[in-house]
Amino acid sequence: MFRTLLLASAASVSVLSVSALAQTALPPVELDEISVTANLTPTPTREVGSAVTILSREELERRQVRLVSDALRSVPGVSVNRTGGFGGLTQLRIRGSESNNTLVLIDGIEVNDPIGGSEFNFAHLLVQDIERIEVLRGPQSALYGSDAAGGVVNIVSRRGEGPARLAGYVEGGSRGTVAGGASLSGSTDRVDYLLSAAGLRTDGFSSAAEWRSNLMGGLNTEKDGYRNAGVLAKIGFQALDNLRFDLVGRGLDYYVEGDDEAGSWMPPGGAYDFKNDIDGRQAFGRAQATLDLFDGKWQQIAGVSRLVHDYDSLYGTFDPASFEGEKTKIDYRSNVFAETGNLDHTLSFLADHEIDAVQSSSSFSSFDEDVSQTSVGGEYKLGVSDTFFFTGGARHDFSERFEDETTFRLSAAYLIHSTGTKLRTSYGTGVKNPTLYELYGQTATFVPNPDLEPEKTRGWDAGIDQSLWDNRLNVSVTYFDQRVEDLIETSGMTVINQPGTSKIHGFELEVTARPIDNLTTRASFTWTDARDADGDLLIRRPEFSGSLDVDYGFLDGRASAGFSVIYNGTQTDLPFWRPVVELDDFVLVNIRAGYRLTEQAEIYGRVENLFDEEYEEAYTFGGTGRVAVMGMKVSF
Repeated sequence: MFRTLLLASAASVSVLSVSALAQTALPPVELDEISVTANLTPTPTREVGSAVTILSREELERRQVRLVSDALRSVPGVSVNRTGGFGGLTQLRIRGSESNNTLVLIDGIEVNDPIGGSEFNFAHLLVQDIERIEVLRGPQSALYGSDAAGGVVNIVSRRGEGPARLAGYVEGGSRGTVAGGASLSGSTDRVDYLLSAAGLRTDGFSSAAEWRSNLMGGLNTEKDGYRNAGVLAKIGFQALDNLRFDLVGRGLDYYVEGDDEAGSWMPPGGAYDFKNDIDGRQAFGRAQATLDLFDGKWQQIAGVSRLVHDYDSLYGTFDPASFEGEKTKIDYRSNVFAETGNLDHTLSFLADHEIDAVQSSSSFSSFDEDVSQTSVGGEYKLGVSDTFFFTGGARHDFSERFEDETTFRLSAAYLIHSTGTKLRTSYGTGVKNPTLYELYGQTATFVPNPDLEPEKTRGWDAGIDQSLWDNRLNVSVTYFDQRVEDLIETSGMTVINQPGTSKIHGFELEVTARPIDNLTTRASFTWTDARDADGDLLIRRPEFSGSLDVDYGFLDGRASAGFSVIYNGTQTDLPFWRPVVELDDFVLVNIRAGYRLTEQAEIYGRVENLFDEEYEEAYTFGGTGRVAVMGMKVSF
């Protein structure tokens, strides 16, 4: 806009020379990257003392990922496990914590599923219209409550901007894979809007590993298909200069074809071709109001969120089993901003009330339970001379079923401007309440334990972030150490609190580089040693993992090509009715390319699992094989 005004002035004033215009034009300014997750208020990442990774919309589009879970495989400290192929249960663990210790937020909505063990199944979440993904590692219960004892994944959809814009894509490929989506977005002086729909279907692969022998002595040849279709609506209304309302809603319908897992009494055991399908629906939304007073010095945010997830389990010729989980949350936050000399202060207060409810009905059993919790907390941020930054926060939970708990969190960051160095550290405590399923759910192979106690976590980390070569190279190194007391683990047909302290520690490395203008790279490496109180490795936590993403633009930016390498080290698993087994390590290679035909149209293609690697992330359940896809996206 500034340059447009300058050009207009040049056209109307003949005495203004081209050289004078060149002297007036301002150079581009690189804005600070902002984290909206690390603290209760948006904070420049250079001021954050915690370990946080941000994936931008541009990076997601460049890598052509379609599932959020695949994008998260490149984040240090994160491990992803999918049971079988497309649509299979997809769990995410941060720094060796259990998957239900990771809080997942989508547009401010807590989407951890009460009926799904209080974890979020990443199998069905597509990347379309996501603006950013933030991963905050380490205990964060002081900010976000019980489900955040291991970390937080915050997913934010883009906001409509500018003139009305219609965009869409369609793609197809091997294994009967078809996907597509469309969105309408834009804004006026007072309103911004985004309406979006997307879907995916595939014939898929056998959920039971195709290269393994099944119960009949042959290979698993039956394909297990998958489909999903979802819609999103996001609307913001600036009612007054200091009052804004935001509404967001999502809906999803999906169907997953799967296989069953045999017990040890049916040699050779493991997964085999058998009807074990899921027909499910999800809906969640949020309404929020933001009021700024005293020229923005005092901000108040109030909101209400709602999540409903129901699905039918279709197992063999048995009658369908029905499950439904609901989560309702009301929250309020107050932020006060002040400056005194060279000190910047931010004081935040929060209060929320949450109700979780589950219902299930099957030929084996049925139950209907709910639990509520009220929490209050606060956070104080201090910045000193744009060099030292400190954050302290605490939260107190008033639980209906368990003893009240207080958690806290401290973090600090110190900048050495002359060398582009940031030193940081954080310490936090966490609590994870038993799930309603663990307390009251029952199946033919599971007995609940109503006497379970919450897990208690404490952890710290320390790291250094170094920027070199005018910010073309950024290196982040972190050491972390966590302790978990009363770990909830499987014991026979039930779950128990394991006596003693489980110990998890490790090392994270993240490197981003732009050696030349058109070449971008991101690499990560993680070493994790996660053991229970008996010294045994915790299952589905690879000791070593890493990734490499490289993309290059050429032909004046019209063409691009790139590749990704994902390494997942050996890990253990606990199959149904069998001893602990070790899963082999594996390497996945994906390649991609694209070409912009016009400013409004682009064609692209990719090959996932280029070398058709045979791998398992859950014992005898095979990962997806090679898939090739071609597509086109347009915008108007």
